[in-house]
Amino acid sequence: MELILEDGTVFSGRHFGHKESVAGEVVFNTGMVGYPETLTDPSYQGQILVFTYPLIGNYGIPDNAIDSHQLLKYFESRKIHVKGIIITSLTTDYSHWNAVKSLESWMIEHKIPGIQGIDTRALTKRLRSAGTQLGKMVVKGTDISFLDPNKENLVAQVSVNEPKLYEAGKKRVVLIDTGCKKNIIRSFLKRGVSVLRVPWNYDFTSEKYDGVMLSNGPGDPTMVPETIEIVKAEFSKNKPIFGICLGHQIMSLAAGAQSYKLKFGHRSQNQPCIKVGTKRCYITSQNHGFAIDDQTLPDDWRPWFFNANDGSNEGIRHHSKPIFSVQFHPEAMPGPEDTNFLFDEFVQQL
Repeated sequence: MELILEDGTVFSGRHFGHKESVAGEVVFNTGMVGYPETLTDPSYQGQILVFTYPLIGNYGIPDNAIDSHQLLKYFESRKIHVKGIIITSLTTDYSHWNAVKSLESWMIEHKIPGIQGIDTRALTKRLRSAGTQLGKMVVKGTDISFLDPNKENLVAQVSVNEPKLYEAGKKRVVLIDTGCKKNIIRSFLKRGVSVLRVPWNYDFTSEKYDGVMLSNGPGDPTMVPETIEIVKAEFSKNKPIFGICLGHQIMSLAAGAQSYKLKFGHRSQNQPCIKVGTKRCYITSQNHGFAIDDQTLPDDWRPWFFNANDGSNEGIRHHSKPIFSVQFHPEAMPGPEDTNFLFDEFVQQL
């Protein structure tokens, strides 16, 4: 099997998982753990994922256990969202107390192809220097066209189709699902806050709620103008609003700022973010390819966090209203929980 990049670079390797040719955007993740959570993150919709860490598959895949709210305990959604997986070497002899299957058998179950035996270090350096590229994983004897997922409304592919209520307390948050990770919902439920999860383009003005949560999700934020308009209308209601990842970008666009595509994105569990006006650095989990130009923010908005590596914006907040958002993932899964306190801050304002 071969990986072919749009610049003509070809990497040859050995196939594993489902045998099929696929096309998408080739991105890399430098995280050392959490491949079950990573692969089920809806933010990876349409992408071919390169794992830079060599031990992939070593602790297998857990079962589909659910909690009292019918949420999966160990996954961030019910399916694998990447188009394909690229690794150095597949570990088949897995070992973990709650593993029930191998990574490869799970991929076959979800019809996800993979390539191993590729020099992922060389591939990652290529993507870092040339930038994220379109690519295709091609089974010998077949061929397909390149496909740019960012020209599609990926959010519509991963959002729920109808509202769903998770009850946990008197306070209620409307969660606009643009590709929501399950741990965002879990984070509210364990704090005694009920969650009304609604589709990306749902009019919830007639619903009862105390605040609004904008979830993570895949792709270019400009592809969901309906969601941007819904959020813009919420600004005038003086209710608390909290955005994460794509939700941060949507909030920023609703405020009047502009977005842009990063050269190769941030995808790992060790991104350092500094709170503006302080020397306090938080280690965060991230997965995004677009960012906000905080120089385009209107006067009533303030940058809140920035990335210590490249200086890109990692959060904004309104100067007087209880409205804020962050580019990183305070809910983690996988990743550090340094910024988990942001959920507490939001809940206190409901």
